[in-house]
Amino acid sequence: MSEMLNFCGEVGVMEKPPKKQVRLFYCVECEELARKVASHCESIQLQSINWRNFDDGFPNLYINDAHDIRGQHVAFLASFSSPGVIFEQLSVIYALPRLFVASFTLVLPFFPTGSFERMEEEGDVATAFTLARMLSVIPISRGGPTSLVIYDIHALQERFYFGDHVLPCFETGVPLLKERLQLLPDANNITIAFPDDGAWKRFYKLFTNFPMIVCTKVREGDKRIVRLKEGAAEGRHVVIVDDLVQSGGTLIECQKVLADHGAAKVSAYVTHAVFPKKSWERFAHKNTGEETTPLPPPSLDHPFAFFWITDSCPHTVKAIANRAPFEVLTLAGSIAVALQI
Repeated sequence: MSEMLNFCGEVGVMEKPPKKQVRLFYCVECEELARKVASHCESIQLQSINWRNFDDGFPNLYINDAHDIRGQHVAFLASFSSPGVIFEQLSVIYALPRLFVASFTLVLPFFPTGSFERMEEEGDVATAFTLARMLSVIPISRGGPTSLVIYDIHALQERFYFGDHVLPCFETGVPLLKERLQLLPDANNITIAFPDDGAWKRFYKLFTNFPMIVCTKVREGDKRIVRLKEGAAEGRHVVIVDDLVQSGGTLIECQKVLADHGAAKVSAYVTHAVFPKKSWERFAHKNTGEETTPLPPPSLDHPFAFFWITDSCPHTVKAIANRAPFEVLTLAGSIAVALQI
């Protein structure tokens, strides 16, 4: 009996298994995010790649210390911000699992073709399916299929586009927003708004403790008009939540509707701030220069109190640095956790 007690006692105080040691490679655009990820966990070690080009523009790539990653858990942090950078990164992504690594994880925070998943008429090309096929043929490592980490993919059915050579792990940036909302002076007066039914379906289960508003888009002639479908905005700090923003037209129209229904303040959150052609300028507070505080009261020039984004789109993060109402919520800690799965 005493021996059994001693054994049970030893089991009770057994230490947790050590964290997985991960060698993290990254594309040029994601260097800052990669360094933040590594700073969150001592078991993550950054590795480098020489991103060179031949005179004709095609990539001339070199994975540094390739022999040292044999038998190691390896990850790559990617950013497919434009078609021009996808080929060079895919070349590295296909090469890493073949270097006798123990396992391979690809972190692609933003799946850029996610909004092009439907064929509405003959001739439409579903590029989301094309990219999923390209990622589905990543070579299998010694540990098995590649783990693919993606945040807030646009259409939930896209998880079925991937083949058996990858194991998609779908994460969300919403917990970062919820943590930030708790720090606001009016944290008890927050209502979450969704600009359309699609956003509601994606996110409503993550906001069960918040009052909610659902907007809808209706056609009036050639125009799409945003209307309030359900919920109450009067006197509330309403935060519009969506997975991504491009030109921002829907968010602007949604803000106007919420203000017309008595919202005290309107803010916005998107996981992926794409903002092509500097469309973020439509939201930047005017005449603020480098100042970000104090926040001006809502007005025609400053309709959004806060605009929260993540760093899934590195180009946008650099462009909006120190510009109100933008505030970046980093995915670094979440990615560090995902690399331990």
